[in-house]
Amino acid sequence: MANILPTLLLGIILGMRHATDADHVVAVTTIVTRQRRVADAMRIGALWGVGHTVTILLVGGAIIMLKVIIPPRLGLAMEFAVAIMLIGLGGYNLFGGQRLGAGALSSIRPVLVGIVHGLAGSAAVALLVLATIPDPRWAAGYLLLFGGGTIVGMMAITAAVAAPVSLTVSRFATLNRSLQLVSGTLSVAFGVFLATHIALVDGLFTAYPRWTPH
Repeated sequence: MANILPTLLLGIILGMRHATDADHVVAVTTIVTRQRRVADAMRIGALWGVGHTVTILLVGGAIIMLKVIIPPRLGLAMEFAVAIMLIGLGGYNLFGGQRLGAGALSSIRPVLVGIVHGLAGSAAVALLVLATIPDPRWAAGYLLLFGGGTIVGMMAITAAVAAPVSLTVSRFATLNRSLQLVSGTLSVAFGVFLATHIALVDGLFTAYPRWTPH
């Protein structure tokens, strides 16, 4: 057990680092630019992390416990879903935000966003853990700690993003709207880039898709 503890603790650290992946930051930034309070933004970050952790535990646990093998086309499809979601989030900020307002953001939305992101990354995390920790019970514990680290990391990121936004949302409406437009544009552009790469380079819609979990 003494030998496994450093690895388990590393799971928390890697989970926090995982929260800083570009697609995660873009997605959550697109959401929290509509928040008036840092506490509300951190709640969104926590909910995102919960959704992400649920998927990591379910999909990653199936890979570790049941030796489930995800075929390349399914793996690419899960990553393609992230790209489509980024485009949708960006489109909401660009075209739907003024009409729907911040109150339209429910607790379920960040959870769903986190679930989709978890689908894209769960295979890579599970395979890495399986190669490092052969005991399924300890491997499952690692996944849980990894998820906890992701929640903490995402709460920190959303707080950092929301702090300047909270200062502009009520005092400088034009500037705040500009931030929403920038985040929305970035989300759409990044989503289009990912979707194009997955479809054309990785070959999602071809006869021979190429997928490496990452």
